[in-house]
Amino acid sequence: MSKKLIRFDWAIKRLLRNKSNFVVLEGFLSELLFDNIKIEQILESESNQEIEDDKFNRVDILTQNSKNELIIIEIQNSYEIDYFHRMVYGVAKSISENLMLGQKYSEIKKVISVNIVYFDLGQGQDYIYKGKTDFKGLHQNDVLGLSEKQKKTFLKECVSDMFPEYYLLKVNQFDDVATDTLDEWIYFLKNSEVKDEFRAKGLKEAGEVLDIMRLPAQDRYGYSRYLDSLHLKASELFSLQTEAEFKIEERKTLEIAKNGILKGYSNEIIADLTKLTFEQIENLRTEL
Repeated sequence: MSKKLIRFDWAIKRLLRNKSNFVVLEGFLSELLFDNIKIEQILESESNQEIEDDKFNRVDILTQNSKNELIIIEIQNSYEIDYFHRMVYGVAKSISENLMLGQKYSEIKKVISVNIVYFDLGQGQDYIYKGKTDFKGLHQNDVLGLSEKQKKTFLKECVSDMFPEYYLLKVNQFDDVATDTLDEWIYFLKNSEVKDEFRAKGLKEAGEVLDIMRLPAQDRYGYSRYLDSLHLKASELFSLQTEAEFKIEERKTLEIAKNGILKGYSNEIIADLTKLTFEQIENLRTEL
């Protein structure tokens, strides 16, 4: 048995910023980061944006955990060829905006960037990727480490612990077979469903908090409109792709016809090759 729930991308902007619902985000992040994550506060989100694509704030939600780390969660439904650059921008923006004037560089907060995408980004067979920064020797092939003094001063074990981490979840690449608790979360992110047998942290609470039937009437209406907007965007993208493909085919047809004219082919032969009318072919002849 499973129950259809509110999509995570809508919930994260409307419901999960409420402190009483932090348990859902904490469960998701705990499973993803293999750590017991405790969210202290929500620092920002784009919930108050009137225009969806405003550049001033593209982060869906920015949280601070009990370790004083910043965790960005961003969800993208439609294709963006430069999404990797957007990930870098989001991290850089969070670092710069959370270092106050006069603070030491050592007070820069570690940023964990979690990106949930519903399109194929890059090339790879997996559906969960992690990126971190290591410094590797070009000659000795060793990994640069922290000195004991640095470890005690900064309470870090590795150089990479000081740098941002990136998580990329390519949801549509998941095969719907949940073999562990993290997979159960990926299944939910893809299908907006929680099966009875799922045991991942936060999913039980998600099944309650994200129950569509528990939404107030006004929120149900807003959610329905959001789903409509996703369908509209998908249709617009399909139309643009179809139009582009048609124009490419049209150009190919015209090139074949022009080549046929230059080679002295008759209108009958060109029409048979291209399906153009005699009138269209004659117009091309006058242009050449």
